[in-house]
Amino acid sequence: MLSVADIFRSHAAAYLARFGARVPPSHRRAIADIVACRTEAMGGVLLACDDCGRHRTVLHSCRNRACPQCHAQQTVRWVAARAAELLPVTFHHVIFTVPWQLRQVARRHQRAVLGALMRAAAESLQTLAGDPRFGGGRLAVLAVLHTWSATLLWHPHVHCLVPGLVVRADRTWRRTHRGFLVPVGALSRIVAAKFARLVRRELPDVRLPEALFDRPWNVYTRPCFEGPANVLRYLAQYVFRGPMDNRRILGIDHGRYVLQYRDNDTRRLDTVRLEPHEFMRRYLQHTLPRGLHRVRYFGWWGPSCRPTLRGLQLQLGSGLAELTETLAVQARQQQAAAAAACCPYCGSNRSHFVGRRLRDRPPPSCSRDPP
Repeated sequence: MLSVADIFRSHAAAYLARFGARVPPSHRRAIADIVACRTEAMGGVLLACDDCGRHRTVLHSCRNRACPQCHAQQTVRWVAARAAELLPVTFHHVIFTVPWQLRQVARRHQRAVLGALMRAAAESLQTLAGDPRFGGGRLAVLAVLHTWSATLLWHPHVHCLVPGLVVRADRTWRRTHRGFLVPVGALSRIVAAKFARLVRRELPDVRLPEALFDRPWNVYTRPCFEGPANVLRYLAQYVFRGPMDNRRILGIDHGRYVLQYRDNDTRRLDTVRLEPHEFMRRYLQHTLPRGLHRVRYFGWWGPSCRPTLRGLQLQLGSGLAELTETLAVQARQQQAAAAAACCPYCGSNRSHFVGRRLRDRPPPSCSRDPP
């Protein structure tokens, strides 16, 4: 089966030769890491089977957040950690989408514009939650930035998971209506105004179309009556990894790679065929600049509000105890499987460490990991 790494190994040299200095440093590092991931270039560890005595090498991963074959354990641990922070309330899934007229501005100035989008989304929710008609307090917001469409086109938007609970200044709390969080019409206008203010402050020399901020933006919200587990699992797929996984690559057709995707309008599976360099360009454009966080926490889900969260959990109880325990078990199982992979010769899962295989490049930096 073809993988993203196979495509990069076949065409990376020609891609870099074609585009040269136009390739940003973050893209160059992603190409180098994906090409080297789980190869001799990354080094590895030498293990000996306790039963048959034969040796095998387990190669290291690149740990780049653009690589689709890394971070499996981190993904499970992240979902388990978020599940432990849930409360027994109705959750809401809110999506803020940048108008198509601003997409190129967002692509040229990713650090400023994408950061402003995430902040404006959270502030607009907090502004309406502060109205006494909608709770008169603060919400908790988990915001995850996505920049791709189903066909890997540039399509920046923010997914927000919001519990239906408002915490007031006097530390009292109030549940929101089970099927209603805040008015979407007002939310779409407020986020446009806040986004414009933040971007103009960060990029005073960039001219933005004024008409875009006089109309409502595309904001989607729905209550998660089935619980937040599905949204968490969906967001976790892209928190630590690239915009697609290897299973979507169906093969090659006359020199073009065939990718499978689900059409948002018909909800049916379809395919798109991309030239090698076009595939790499679409894939790499979603590699964020170093230091730009894809995941952010606002309100009483923020790092400085842990006492508030723990107090709410003591009063209301944990959210999904069964889900939390299930995910914790999965995390432990994955860790155990990674620590004791089966021997390819006899199938035994008992082995011991013998030594390390040297790499011919520096080890990956932990600072490149997403938050």
